[in-house]
Amino acid sequence: MAKMRAMTYERTGAARTVLELRELPRPEPGPGEVLVRVAVSGVNPSDAKTRAGARAPIAYPLVIPHSDGAGRIEAVGAGVDPARLGQRVWLWNAAWGRAFGSCAEFVALPEAQAVPLPDGASYAEGACLGIPAQTAHRCLFADGPVEGLRVLVTGGAGAVGGYAVQMARLAGAAQVLTTVSGEAKAAFAQSLGAQAVINYRAPAVAEAVLAASGGQRVDRIVEVEFGGNLALSRAVLADNGVIAAYGSMADPEPVLPFYPMMFAGQVLRMVLVYKLPEAARAAAIADLNRWLAASALRHPVALSVPLAETAAAHEAVEGSDRMGAVLVEVAEGV
Repeated sequence: MAKMRAMTYERTGAARTVLELRELPRPEPGPGEVLVRVAVSGVNPSDAKTRAGARAPIAYPLVIPHSDGAGRIEAVGAGVDPARLGQRVWLWNAAWGRAFGSCAEFVALPEAQAVPLPDGASYAEGACLGIPAQTAHRCLFADGPVEGLRVLVTGGAGAVGGYAVQMARLAGAAQVLTTVSGEAKAAFAQSLGAQAVINYRAPAVAEAVLAASGGQRVDRIVEVEFGGNLALSRAVLADNGVIAAYGSMADPEPVLPFYPMMFAGQVLRMVLVYKLPEAARAAAIADLNRWLAASALRHPVALSVPLAETAAAHEAVEGSDRMGAVLVEVAEGV
């Protein structure tokens, strides 16, 4: 039986305590599946939280983490076009509702979750996309085009925020503003295209946002911390504006000002990338591949480590100072 190397855990806990590199049987693709030889695996905060047990008990006796990645199709299951053999692909939801994700030399998954990687795009770039880029796309475009609108991206130096800044500019937003925590992150967000950057640790943040927008309230907010930023959002969001929230860690059960938001006609949208509607997923994939083919997006990488050092990658995404993606280099020569 063919074998593969995989990073695994059997219990939740600290990365260096529970992650273990093992040799496991290589999977076989089932009907409708492809077998992908993984070159690069992408690491996201949700991977670290799941491994740490922050969200729920471990769901399977043995887990291979990570939903994002990129590689090459090595085999196809029944019902899959054999022409896909050898195709370079990027992956999404590899570990969502599944025991075995992309932090292994091979992963078998439904063929729709292996998206053709445009010529000229690297495996590292492909491994950055699944969670952060699709989250950013859904937050921006779920409620229609942003052309001519003012967009505020909170946490514009983060993985999702950085993509949201870039996509808003590409889509013709009238102004893209962002909040960050310091000078280094401000410079980083500006390098990605943010036109106004406000330090959210400074006093009078709402006033600074409105000053940067010429006194005009923003039409869309891409929100990393809904509860913690709710007062700011209420102060700067226009009538009929949208808050698209993908996180609320500081205040996970905020009190919603229903009537003030209702009388302003404002919309609160929750975004969970793992459960995107089929049409929204297809739109995101189409736009991402179009931008990839045109080299229109930047994909900064904060840390890239070999498979054996996956624990360091998990620790990096658990920190607050990183700017850019965290990747695991699974295999060379793919």
